[in-house]
Amino acid sequence: MADKNKTTSLDLNNLKSGGFIKERGKDLFTVRLRVPGGRMSVERLKKIAEVADKYGKGFVHLSVRQSVELININFSDFDAVVAELGEGEQKVASCGARIRVPVACGGCEYNPNGLVDTQKSALEVDEKLFGTATGHHKFKVGFAGCPFDCPKSAINDVGFQGAIWPELNLDECISCGLCAKSCAEGAIVMGPDKKPVFSPDRCTYCGDCVKVCPTEAWKSVKKGYTVRIGGKWGRHPLVGTLFATFLPEEKVVEFIAEVLAWYKEKAEGLGRIRVGDIIIKEGADSLLAHLRINFPDHVVEKTIPPQVIETQIGK
Repeated sequence: MADKNKTTSLDLNNLKSGGFIKERGKDLFTVRLRVPGGRMSVERLKKIAEVADKYGKGFVHLSVRQSVELININFSDFDAVVAELGEGEQKVASCGARIRVPVACGGCEYNPNGLVDTQKSALEVDEKLFGTATGHHKFKVGFAGCPFDCPKSAINDVGFQGAIWPELNLDECISCGLCAKSCAEGAIVMGPDKKPVFSPDRCTYCGDCVKVCPTEAWKSVKKGYTVRIGGKWGRHPLVGTLFATFLPEEKVVEFIAEVLAWYKEKAEGLGRIRVGDIIIKEGADSLLAHLRINFPDHVVEKTIPPQVIETQIGK
């Protein structure tokens, strides 16, 4: 017979790593759900609403990282909540020092600006790397389908941004000038001979020239992700900087795994520290050299450490 006077001791750190976050109210928790890429079926959404209404206070919170959070869940209902969410194939996320659920924009499926399939990439990373322990701190991944970077990939530990490299076939060019008009960066201007002149150093890999060309004189000769590493938000924000260009979509998981391996090694004995802070401490060359072993055709020759985002008033 159970001892009615015996109290249960909750390990809040373990609960948090499993996606259950202590609230202010006694015995109440927020349950963070796993929504890779911010996309879910309507049926899953219905099940979440049903569970939130049954066990919570009738509302949910949509986090800035595209997850749904159930509010005011009593710890005694954890098993029931997880089981009923599972009926709708909805899983609980995680927190703590591990790879988090990746965020992503809509990608190229329906967005006219999208260059790569960010949703596919996010699902693959979630399936193969979600929850992997880092041993040091959180590790966030974000995917943007184009240089507009709506998901703010550059403030993730590893951020991927869709990119294409254009090339012009002058023989097919009809001198319409649409490419120059569409290039917001001034990377394409019309020359004296009424033919486009391309300045590669100004190109942001958006591919607008390829999209508007009526004769397909502009073609995409390379496509993939530009990769920035070392970003984070919080009390001391950093913007990640460029480490690789035109990384093939199928190499995303392998690339993240190599960044994580370097991070684990370099952060040993340093306690809670993010990837960007390690790069600043070690210098960018160390990570570049590590990544160049497996990705020699994509890792840039030089880069700078992550850049501080100044947030203090008056500075």
